Amino acid sequence: MEQKKSSTVVWHEATITKQDREKLFGHRGAALWFTGLSGSGKSTVAHKVENKLHGLGCHTYVLDGDNVRHGLNADLGFSAEDRQENIRRLAELVKLFVDAGVIVLSAFISPYRTDRARARNLLPEGDFFEIYCCCGIATCEKRDPKGLYKKARAGEIADFTGISAPYEEPDMPEIIIDTDCDPVDVCADTIIARLKAQGVLN
Repeated sequence: MEQKKSSTVVWHEATITKQDREKLFGHRGAALWFTGLSGSGKSTVAHKVENKLHGLGCHTYVLDGDNVRHGLNADLGFSAEDRQENIRRLAELVKLFVDAGVIVLSAFISPYRTDRARARNLLPEGDFFEIYCCCGIATCEKRDPKGLYKKARAGEIADFTGISAPYEEPDMPEIIIDTDCDPVDVCADTIIARLKAQGVLN
């Protein structure tokens, strides 16, 4: 979807920098971009990680795909074009959170590699962590908390990722968690350990 830009729009630099905010918070701003099929545990793990980070005194926020579609992206459907625009807007939102020095956890299916790459390229190197929630579709269908797979199999939902629309697995994610087999705490601890190793957390 081509974006129209006004010639009168100018980016204003803040007097308080990202580094100033990070120093105040005691940790770096970062984007934890969870991706995976519906039912793969993206939101569950994201909230568990946020709980652990909150316990460490970190400034965090979870952006859940469904929640954002209630407001910011309420005008978008699930066609390939709308999915692309959904992720474009969310990526720009994530960029602002990171600039604010926040650790933002985004839990969106984001099925296309090009859209995830575009989100990555908005941020400085080292600020973006693609987290692949690896989970077989059989397990996702078994969980199916919203009954969506059943409806998709019955033809009641068009363009459903993993059934009638594609999901492109990440090529080289920063973190892979096995949400098919590993407990939520184990997955969350794996992510926390990586953030410490990369200097996001002191």
